[in-house]
Amino acid sequence: MAETLRRALTRCSAAGNREESAAEAGPPLLLLGASGSGKTALLFATALEVAGEGRGPVLFLTRRPLQSLPVGTRTALDPLRLQKIRFQYPPSTRELLQLLCSAHEIPGPAPSLLLLDGLEEYLLNDLGSQEATYLTALLLDTAAHFSRRLGAGQGCGLLVALQTQEEADSGDGLQVAMLRRYFPAQCWLQPGPSGPGEHRLRVCLELGGLSPRTEWWVAFQPQGEMRITPIVHPSE
Repeated sequence: MAETLRRALTRCSAAGNREESAAEAGPPLLLLGASGSGKTALLFATALEVAGEGRGPVLFLTRRPLQSLPVGTRTALDPLRLQKIRFQYPPSTRELLQLLCSAHEIPGPAPSLLLLDGLEEYLLNDLGSQEATYLTALLLDTAAHFSRRLGAGQGCGLLVALQTQEEADSGDGLQVAMLRRYFPAQCWLQPGPSGPGEHRLRVCLELGGLSPRTEWWVAFQPQGEMRITPIVHPSE
């Protein structure tokens, strides 16, 4: 899944290799960032990337409908790709659990990507660590079920976005530590220097293990346009 996000960011950048072929889904990925950091835009860019690979549809789970579709990528207005993204809006933790438990009943082709935006909205204050672990495990099991339906070499990716608090003593450290046990790859969104009318952030993709970190600058223009620039370190 981390490879899919990397591919989406690379192709959206000016230096992107648009002929790069699709890869297997890979391990599940946790996308972390503060409120308004651009998590939904990156989820949507990844959904468009997978929707254009000619595999199964994309299942996009979020608590409420998107107010507007992120723009600024070369595929943002491709109607064929948009038609392959299935939005579902479970309004509560209970309904999200019910949807995941009934995933085997979803008609049609199995999804090649499962996205969840706003995991923190389902991890309520009164949801204990055991229930939070169950929800996380159910997400992983659902992606594994879709992978079995797709067949060998065509696994279903899993990408989950979690809002983090900016304050150091916010208390979400234990929650993030628990989730990182299940998501070996993480992508961190950090605020960067921004110009007038521009929101800029640093995207840090960590695959886990000894894999090197990959980074980009993502700038959101006043009209919502997203511009992506790879960060090249001197040692590279």
